Amino acid sequence: MALPLGSIVAALGGELHGDATLEIRGLAPLEAAEPDQLSFLSNPKYRQQLDSSRAACVIVGPASKDQALARGACIVADDPYLYFARLTQLWKREHSRPAGPAIHPSAVVDPEAEIAAGVRIGPHCVVERGARIGRDTVLKARVVVSEDCVIGDRCVLHPGVVIGADGFGFAPHAGAWEKIEQLGAVRIGNDVDIGANTCIDRGALADTVIEDGVKLDNLIQVGHNCRIGRHTAIAGCVGIAGSANIGAHCTIGGAAMILGHLTLADRVNVSAGSFVARSILKPGLYTGIFPIDDNAAWEKNAATLKQLHGLRERLKALEKKQ
Repeated sequence: MALPLGSIVAALGGELHGDATLEIRGLAPLEAAEPDQLSFLSNPKYRQQLDSSRAACVIVGPASKDQALARGACIVADDPYLYFARLTQLWKREHSRPAGPAIHPSAVVDPEAEIAAGVRIGPHCVVERGARIGRDTVLKARVVVSEDCVIGDRCVLHPGVVIGADGFGFAPHAGAWEKIEQLGAVRIGNDVDIGANTCIDRGALADTVIEDGVKLDNLIQVGHNCRIGRHTAIAGCVGIAGSANIGAHCTIGGAAMILGHLTLADRVNVSAGSFVARSILKPGLYTGIFPIDDNAAWEKNAATLKQLHGLRERLKALEKKQ
């Protein structure tokens, strides 16, 4: 099904330059767009692709308006990336297939769970006793919400998410391990998106807490008693050990590792692959990566790093003599 440019602008705003009746049959990146598709330019480093793009229309910012007009139709928006995000939402609404049953017949929902209006529960999901699911939240296939866990309104849990498995708690005793029962739960706020196969463990005593607006990618591990502040976004394969406290409006790049019992202040940005071994109490961008190199050079640098402490002590001794 096609959408005329005029209907897109009527729904989302923006300044249209071109034929309002032109029908758009798809969305695509600049370099791959066909003459019946709509694209966008938000990053200036891709401006060279604009001139050669075959897209029917391109969403651009005010600074790229003249360049876009030279090639054809465009929609001018203050934030092209945000405009495109909202366009994808409009496109999905207009092209969505008829909804199936609100609760799939294969789902297992305990009678003592509280399910609000508008919740959709997909195939092979499990919602255990005492769990609460807020309005208009969607659980896709194979999601597990364990006992007494709370999910807020308008959340999306993608396939394979596990909420409220036991935290990793064991006490050493006589060369073995004694289990610490995990007596807390997980509390998730509103408008939270959790990617496929991400696991959020229940607390040992207090609850693990995910605040409003948090966005979690696929394959993230959130340990017991962690707190993640509102509107923080975390990319795939991040591991967060127990009792870490991550502030609001943070970003954490893919495959980063965060040790337990640490605090990250609001608006901390951690680069992909970084190892966070201490608390970060000031906003900013932080990176902790030993750069990749050919193996011979890496081994030499690693050997040098091992000597740094000794060199430091020698330098301190020389400074004292002076």
